[in-house]
Amino acid sequence: MSATSPPGIERTLRGCRPADVDPVVIDASDLDSTAPDHLRDLKRGLAARGYQPAAVATEAAFDAENTLERQREADRLRGLVRAASFLGAGRIEVSVDATESDEVRTALAALSERADREGVELVRVEADGTA
Repeated sequence: MSATSPPGIERTLRGCRPADVDPVVIDASDLDSTAPDHLRDLKRGLAARGYQPAAVATEAAFDAENTLERQREADRLRGLVRAASFLGAGRIEVSVDATESDEVRTALAALSERADREGVELVRVEADGTA
């Protein structure tokens, strides 16, 4: 992810004003579905109650020994990146529950690139909850 601000962000920020919404972090385990219809209803319901998704949080469990299971987990995480983007959340917070192998690092790097393309920041959260 680039360390520089995109062109025009400063100008946009100067025109910003406070909004009467409360940012929330959505736990992925609380999502009934990541289907667009469900996410649309959820987004509408949150907005009606004055909430704005700031992040989607999840735990990732990569099986270092099983390539197929690793791929399924990567697919699930990509779906959550898409869901975060759809909901307007700026971040996806991922806590990794595995010994970090080269395969896991590669999967997380690819997920980070996908998140960047979707306009979402991937934040690796440690076991103690720190980013």
